[in-house]
Amino acid sequence: MAFKKKFSRRKFCRFCADSDIPLDYKHPEVLRDFITERGKIIARRITGTCAKHQRELTTEIKRARQMALLFYTAAHSSDVKKKSQL
Repeated sequence: MAFKKKFSRRKFCRFCADSDIPLDYKHPEVLRDFITERGKIIARRITGTCAKHQRELTTEIKRARQMALLFYTAAHSSDVKKKSQL
């Protein structure tokens, strides 16, 4: 007998549900919800975004990184102090 989950939370695309959320590289505060603290883009199976918006989200995160609005890795984050600065 396999155990089944009693409650499963339905994941939904935040961008499909609310069209007022801006999906643009100029709004890094929205994009930060979709990257880890180490700078990796979170997969759509975890975040629940649809395929169309995940492709757009990935492109916009990469654009924001190029414009230095988001960091590439944790070493580039302003929160992390480098050993050379100690």
